[in-house]
Amino acid sequence: MNGLRSWIARRLLLGVVQTAAVVLLVFALTEALPGDAAVAFAGDQPDPQRIAAVREAMGLDRPAHQRLADWVLGLLHGDFGTSLTSGRPVAGFLADGFGPTLLLAAVMVLLLVPVGVGLGVLAARHEGRFTDRLISSATLGVYAVPEFALGVLLVSVFALRLGWFPPTAVGYGGLLAHPAVLVLPVLVLLARPVCSLARLVRAGMIEALAAPYTAHAERYGIPGARVRYAHALPNALAPATQQLARTVDWLLCGVIVVEALYVIPGLGTVLMNAVADRDIPVVQGLAVVFGLATVVLNLGADLVTHRLAPRSGAAA
Repeated sequence: MNGLRSWIARRLLLGVVQTAAVVLLVFALTEALPGDAAVAFAGDQPDPQRIAAVREAMGLDRPAHQRLADWVLGLLHGDFGTSLTSGRPVAGFLADGFGPTLLLAAVMVLLLVPVGVGLGVLAARHEGRFTDRLISSATLGVYAVPEFALGVLLVSVFALRLGWFPPTAVGYGGLLAHPAVLVLPVLVLLARPVCSLARLVRAGMIEALAAPYTAHAERYGIPGARVRYAHALPNALAPATQQLARTVDWLLCGVIVVEALYVIPGLGTVLMNAVADRDIPVVQGLAVVFGLATVVLNLGADLVTHRLAPRSGAAA
C-alpha cells in the first residue's frame, strides 16, 4: 500500500511540474507570435504612433516578466485575463465555446471505446482469418486519410450529393436540437482514434491470449469467454488506456479542423479567431485549458493503467 501511495504521490508531483511547464511554454510561444493586438487594431496601414499608444493602453509595452507574473497570479485565482480586442473576460470565451466542443468530444469518446475495443477483440478472436484481415486492412486504410480530406469527402458524398446530413452547422442553432448536424463531424473525429485503438487492442489481446497464464487457466477448465474477457482483456486494455489519453492530444488538434470545416462554434473556432485577431490573452487561456486537460487525462490514464496492470506502473 505504501508503494502505491508513493507512486501516486510521484505522479501527482510530476503532474504539477508538467502544469507549470505548460504555463511557461504557452506564455513563451505566444510571446513569439508575430505582431500583436495593437497592430491588428491599427488597421492595414498602421501609424507607428497609434500602435505605440494602443500598446501602452493595452499594457503590451510592459516587460515580459511582469506580464508573466500578473498572468500566473491571475491563473491561480481562476482569472484567465481579459480579451484585448473585445474587453470581455477570457472565461466568457471559454464558456461560449465549451458546450459544442464538449458535446463533440463526449459523443466521440462514448462511441470510441465500444467500437474500438469491440473491433480489436473481434480481430484478435479471428487472428489470421478473413475477419481479422478485413478489420486490419480497413483500419489501416482509414487511418492513412487526413482529417480534413476525410471531412471534405464526407461532405461531398453524404451532404451535397446524397443530402442525408447538413453540410455545416450554420442556421441550426443548438446542436442537441439537431443531432443530424453532429453525424459527419463525429465520424471525422472518430475515424483515426478508432483505427489506432482497435489495432492496439488486437495486438494486446493476441499477446494476452498467448500468455502462459491464459493456457494455465484453460487447463483448469475455466470457460473460454471468462478467460478472454476477465483475464486477457484487462491486460490488453492497459496500453489501450494510455492510447485513449493520447487520443485527447489528437482530439484537441482535430477539433479545430472539424469545427472550422463544419462551422461549429466551439473552442477550436474561438482559438482560430483569437489567433487571427492577435488576441493573446484568449490564445493563452485556451492553450492553458488544452494543456491542463492533457496533463490531467494522462495522469488519470496512468492511474487506471496501474489498476488494470500493476506491473506497467513500475515500467512507467
